[in-house]
Amino acid sequence: MIKVGVVGAGAMGSGIAQVAAQSGHQVVLFDQEVDALQNSRSALVKVLNRLVEKSKLTEEEAVSIQARIRYAEDLREMAGCELVIEAIVENLDVKKMVFQRLEEIIPEDAMLTSNTSSLSIASLAAGLKYPQRVFGIHFFNPAPLMPLVEIIPAISSDMEMVQAARSLVDSWGKTTVLAKDTPGFIVNRIARPFYAEAVKMLDEGVADAATIDWAMKTLGGFKMGPFELMDLIGHDVNYVVSETVWTQMYFDPRYRPSLTQKRMMEAGLLGRKTGRGFYSYAADAPAPSPNENEELGQYILQRILAMLINEAYDAVFLGIASERDVELAMTKGVNYPKGLIGWGKEIGLANVLSTLDALHQRFGDDRYRASALLRDQA
Repeated sequence: MIKVGVVGAGAMGSGIAQVAAQSGHQVVLFDQEVDALQNSRSALVKVLNRLVEKSKLTEEEAVSIQARIRYAEDLREMAGCELVIEAIVENLDVKKMVFQRLEEIIPEDAMLTSNTSSLSIASLAAGLKYPQRVFGIHFFNPAPLMPLVEIIPAISSDMEMVQAARSLVDSWGKTTVLAKDTPGFIVNRIARPFYAEAVKMLDEGVADAATIDWAMKTLGGFKMGPFELMDLIGHDVNYVVSETVWTQMYFDPRYRPSLTQKRMMEAGLLGRKTGRGFYSYAADAPAPSPNENEELGQYILQRILAMLINEAYDAVFLGIASERDVELAMTKGVNYPKGLIGWGKEIGLANVLSTLDALHQRFGDDRYRASALLRDQA
């Protein structure tokens, strides 16, 4: 089995290291912060102990998994790793600096990959001696539990290496999808309206956060409403991804982020992690009371769903991913109740198109322009 290196011992990096170690690989987990490594080691012990208690692992297996992970404070310990997955801060300059250092350490034929959720893989590869070995392997948090992994080749990537890595990740029990190197890849591109259209309706006074969340969960079947999910992810993370996709798409209005969410981020109201976001998480905070008006709820669901379906069709139209991979990505990556392409056909593409056209006419905003593929098929 190949030796796997993971750069970054935060929640994501630690999760990826666990997945590789559970699949039998020797793993080197690097972080320059000693506390991060210690926290990662402690967290893994707790996770494995719970798995033993649930009889999902034996004690011997848990001990073996722990023994397969080496916690490294020096990046040079990546020497000998045949696959390296970078999972550090979502900053292009910082990632490029780490890639340049890694290139001097790991073997020439080793795969050098990034877990970035929205940054350009081509930019990460640019300027390196061996850009052909650079591509994206994007896990979803928490990595041990979430089945989806996006595989993202850059324009310079060696497709034989990409396919070898995809087969390897498949062997780890993951569901892989192939995504074009475009902003947000599949999931973070298509999912933008789930958040943005919800906040836009909040700003318009259509309904409050609790009502919009109620509509999406009770009528739409989503496991979490958009405001609950933004608070869980953290506005510092969710807003930055939205802004990154928007700027990298040349300020396309379809991906315009919310000023309301930006102000919350600036105020430090980041959601659950700070005790307050769209909701208060104080112990004595009253439970929000949605307006359970079905007609209003159906309008909310129809509007957000039309935007999501439109994005899914546009991703297929622009060759971001195949129809199969789009459906897999949204059901396995963000637990949507149905694949969006199929959902659109179920409710009628003509109905989706009329919703978008009505919103476009009312607001005069190009965020509501219909995908050519959706219009053709409707």
